[in-house]
Order: sequence, then structure tokens, then C-alpha cells
Amino acid sequence: MRMKEMARRSGVHERSLRYYEQQGLLSPERLPSGYREYSEADLETVRRIRCLLTAGLSTAVIAQVLPCIRDDDGRLAPTCPNLVGQLRTERERMTREIDALRTSRSLLDTVLDAAPRDVLSRAG
Repeated sequence: MRMKEMARRSGVHERSLRYYEQQGLLSPERLPSGYREYSEADLETVRRIRCLLTAGLSTAVIAQVLPCIRDDDGRLAPTCPNLVGQLRTERERMTREIDALRTSRSLLDTVLDAAPRDVLSRAG
């Protein structure tokens, strides 16, 4: 599929697809005309990239992780055990951020619970 189709199917802007390629995260085939030709596997790679970016991983970390994810079950390949420590560190960072968001939400709930009911109904 060409870039416009990939952008449509993945929900990722063409500029982001080019960026992923520049960062070494994605390697679509090139036609003799120079156009990029994406495969279904590339589509899955883009989905994984988006998921890992959403988790807060940098593109540098993602570049290390992607080759280690087995296509059949999403697990780390046995050849990549050195990433486990780094991924645990990333997971701990995410947990801290989640905890901070929960604390913020709780504070916001407290403020909303204390607000007069007529103010809440008007803010609707």
C-alpha cells in the first residue's frame, strides 16, 4: 500500500510515517519510482510504534525494542534479554506517572465534590 493508504489505515499522519522511517523504526520497500510501498507487517509495526510512544517510550528505546518483539505472540525474542532491565525501568516510570495522575484526579474529584450543586449543573 502507498503512503496515503498507510496513513488512512493506521491513523498516523504521513509526516509521522516519514519520521519513523528517519528514526529507523520503519523500513518500507521503495518502488523504482521512489514511492514507498508498505506491507501489512509495516502496518502492525506502526501500531506497535504508536502503542510504545503512548506508553512514553522514546524513539531511541523503541528502535531497540521493535526488533526484539516476536511477530507471532508479541513477546521478547530470546536474543534480547538485555532489554528487560531497561523495560522494567520504563514500566516503573509509567507507574509513577499513573500514580501521579490518580492523585491529580482525586484532588480534582475533591474540588468538584465541594463545588455548589447549582454551579455544577450550569457547567454541564
